[in-house]
Amino acid sequence: MAVRRGTGQATYRAGPAESRGEFLTVTGLTEWAYPLAESLLSDPLPRRWKHSVGVAERARTIAPILGADAELLEAAAVLHDIGYAPDLAKTGFHPLDGARYLRDIAHADERVVNLVAHHSCSWMEADARGLREELEGEFPREHAHLNDALCYCDMNTTPDGVPTNPVDRINEIAGRYGPDSLIGMFIRRAEPEILASTSRVLERVAAGKRQPT
Repeated sequence: MAVRRGTGQATYRAGPAESRGEFLTVTGLTEWAYPLAESLLSDPLPRRWKHSVGVAERARTIAPILGADAELLEAAAVLHDIGYAPDLAKTGFHPLDGARYLRDIAHADERVVNLVAHHSCSWMEADARGLREELEGEFPREHAHLNDALCYCDMNTTPDGVPTNPVDRINEIAGRYGPDSLIGMFIRRAEPEILASTSRVLERVAAGKRQPT
């Protein structure tokens, strides 16, 4: 992935999630978040980095329903999987590892940290791992509509950063890890909430389109 950096802005060539071959200009929180996520993921986990860029692109597509929180969501989207990075993986539970790094080392915006900690029904996986008390004790949840939005972005993006739908995404995860694995069982448990989150986001998008301009 080509990266251009100018004065005051970082510009990223669109990855597999954006077939147009354009460049994405990012500022503020995103100007900080993209290079950080890239530095942690692109070399050791290039496919995870592609996925993260794709999730951020999904966030850009729903920016109109997020108002002032659009950049917050995009920053959390590109950072949501940094807990997989080898240098960060302490507990093996990536939402918690990523959030702790953002809080303790990167001194990130608290709302970004909390979104990363709780992305995509992470409390259910934390429950299965015996880490729910730590997760919820350290990181309060953000507003429900933002948690829905990040879940939507994650679960509508393939591991290679390409748009998909949550049913296919859930099936892919269960198949990759195995139905009897901790992740396989977690994702099936989370499936109703993931689908509900997607429905709520799509309803908000549709409602926004019906508003007079």
